[in-house]
Amino acid sequence: MTILDRIHTKGLLLDGAMGTMLMRKGIKSGIIPELMNLEKPDIVQDIHCAYLDAGSDMITTNTFGGSRIKLKKAGLENETENINRSAATIARQAASQDQFVAGDIGPLGDMLQPFGLISVDEAQQNFSEQAFVLADAGVDVYIVETMFDVNESLAAIRGIQSVSDLPIFATLTFENTSNGFNTIMGNPVSDSMKILVDAGATAVGANCSIGSDHMVKLAVEIRNCVKTPVIIQPNAGIPEMKEGQLHYPESSAYYARNIKAIKDIGVEIVGGCCGTTPEYISEIKRLLSQF
Repeated sequence: MTILDRIHTKGLLLDGAMGTMLMRKGIKSGIIPELMNLEKPDIVQDIHCAYLDAGSDMITTNTFGGSRIKLKKAGLENETENINRSAATIARQAASQDQFVAGDIGPLGDMLQPFGLISVDEAQQNFSEQAFVLADAGVDVYIVETMFDVNESLAAIRGIQSVSDLPIFATLTFENTSNGFNTIMGNPVSDSMKILVDAGATAVGANCSIGSDHMVKLAVEIRNCVKTPVIIQPNAGIPEMKEGQLHYPESSAYYARNIKAIKDIGVEIVGGCCGTTPEYISEIKRLLSQF
C-alpha cells in the first residue's frame, strides 16, 4: 500500500517530538539535535522505535535543522550530507515495510529577502540539497514543517520538486490573534493553504506554536478551505518554566481527546509536536481504536 492509499483509506498517525525525547535521553539543551545522527545514532533509533511501538504509522527523520544554512550556524555545514543521510538511514532501519519515513525539512533559521538576507534562489538550493540526500537514503515522503512564512514553504516545495517526485506534506505555524489565526508574517489560513496546494503539496495543515485545544478550531478552518488531505500536529500546550525546565501542561489524555475531535472533522493525518512523547501517541492510538 502506498502512502497515498493509506491516507485515503485509514489515515496516518505520525510520531511526536524528537527534541523533547532527546532531552529525556540526556541530550543537553543547546546541543544541535541533528548532530546526534552521527554521534548518538543508537539514541535516535531508540526514539524512532519507541514511537513505532506506540502506534505511529510514520516516523520523521531527525533533520529539522538539517539544511546547510542552518547547520553552518554551528560550524557543521560540511557535514550536511552525512547528517541527512545518516538520519534517513537510521529511520529506515527502524521502520518495517508497512511503516513510512518522512524526511523532515524545517526553516533555514533566517528570513528570506526582503526581510532577511537569504534569497529565494539560495533557499531553494539549500532545500533541494537536503531533499536529494533524504530521498537517496530512502524516505517515502517529505514534511516541510513549522514554517511561519508561506514564501519559505514555497521555496522548500520547489526545491524538493527539482530533485524528487515524492509526496510533500507542508505545514505552517499559526498564532491565535485577535484577528484570527495568522502566521507571524501575516499569512492567513485560507490563502496560505490554497497557495501550498497550488504549489503541489500533497497534504497541508498546521503544526507547533499552539496547544491541541486551539488547534481544534484551526483544524476546522483548514479542513473547510482545501480538498486535499490535511495534517495537524499541535504542541502539548504552551510551555511553562518549572524548576529551570520546560513543562508542557497538556496531559496525554487531554491531548488525545482533542486529536479525536480533530479526526472527527475529517482530518486525515495527525500526530504530535513539541512536548509530545510516545505516551501521547499511544493514548491517541488507544482512543481512536475504540471508534
